[in-house]
Amino acid sequence: MAVTKVVMPKLSEQMETGKIIKWLKNEGDRIQSGDILAEVETDKADVEMEAFGSGVLRKILVPAGNKAPVGTLIGVIAEPGDDIAAVVSRAGGGGGAPAAEAKAAPAPQPAQPAKAAAPAGGPAAMSDRPAAVPPMPRREDHAARTPPPSRGPEAPPASARTAPAAPAQPAEPAAAAASLGGARVKASPLARKIAAQSGVDLKLIQGSGPGGRVVRRDVEAAATSGGGAAARPLVAPSVPGVEFEDKPMSQIRALIAKRMPLSKAPVPHFYVTSEIAMDRAWSLREELNALEGQPKISVNDFVIRACAVALLHHSGVNASFQGESIRVFHRAHVGIAVALDDGLITPVLRDAHAKGLAQIAVEARDLAERARHRKLRAPEMSGATFSISNLGMLDVTEFSAIINPPEGAILAVGSVRMVPVVTEDGLGVGRRMMLTLSCDHRVMDGAMGARFLQDVKRLLEEPLRLLV
Repeated sequence: MAVTKVVMPKLSEQMETGKIIKWLKNEGDRIQSGDILAEVETDKADVEMEAFGSGVLRKILVPAGNKAPVGTLIGVIAEPGDDIAAVVSRAGGGGGAPAAEAKAAPAPQPAQPAKAAAPAGGPAAMSDRPAAVPPMPRREDHAARTPPPSRGPEAPPASARTAPAAPAQPAEPAAAAASLGGARVKASPLARKIAAQSGVDLKLIQGSGPGGRVVRRDVEAAATSGGGAAARPLVAPSVPGVEFEDKPMSQIRALIAKRMPLSKAPVPHFYVTSEIAMDRAWSLREELNALEGQPKISVNDFVIRACAVALLHHSGVNASFQGESIRVFHRAHVGIAVALDDGLITPVLRDAHAKGLAQIAVEARDLAERARHRKLRAPEMSGATFSISNLGMLDVTEFSAIINPPEGAILAVGSVRMVPVVTEDGLGVGRRMMLTLSCDHRVMDGAMGARFLQDVKRLLEEPLRLLV
């Protein structure tokens, strides 16, 4: 029987290294094709790695807790009588790079991302026929984005183990102290972040998520009603004797630091901004959310649906730069930027143009929750043709996001604000939202971007069209 090489899989286009969290099979265990061999930590999620061959797990070359570049041999599956010495010796004995632990020190150096072995990509394990891993299809996620301010919802700096003498950092005062009767309040990372910034006490909120978990909508509702407001001033605690602390970058933050210059510098960005009247969409959303047994619709769900519909009519925006050609997509796979504690991830909502508002609401919420718990599946981490980054929940009026190559555009969404509005009848009050489209000038020109944004505006201002 052929020897099956188990290699570090390429689970996203940006992935260069992976870390073995734990092996679920031991040396000597009988393996069937499709069995889960190990859990792998990537820059975006913790992913189960399948076997693509049957036999006995004869050798583990990269122990749990260690990292290895994409394409590196990490294990061998073969029958007991098969000779695997040549395969193991060609791999150099394996071992992998030790996992970079964020140990505190007076002046630690940032962890350097490992260089990917070439060629990169492909399944977790394969037969001995080709030793190389087949390449991933071009760009199947993205961005960021909570990226740098210009890229999308940029998350706070990555947390790390601090030196014994260093007191706790004041990044999330309200969330960090969230406990009830000595037990920590169950809340999503985004809910804690919003609670910290809005001064909402998580202890006073009844969670509506799984198992009573406090989620974003619970915090936003409490902030609006004032029911969860904490009577605590946002005053930074004193940190005597500590002037600064160097924190090693997480794997996500290191990837963002590497990818952003590759996007912002070489890609000629231009920006188109439009103000959207959200009064009718807001009223329709309230009516839909009042229907019993229906999923709750967010403003972002409206934006996703509007963009997906408009992309089918503006293929020049649903496109990417390929060097010698421009690739035009005929399906709208929308990347949705999700803020994590240590960076930004953009899971992909596939075929968004073919899904109604309710389905988009359910799937987008599920993607976001699993992204925050690093439970995304490999196909959900790549393949976006267009991305959306929304900072409206953080009371951001408008911003510009950075394009995630090879995508040709990304939409930045601000908050829905009550503002004075001049109409034919005089001065009134209305709900307004700012949208800014970042475009790759190699793929499209200003008029193409403006016409796309014009149609998104029309769909949001005449929201019944989104129900068709």
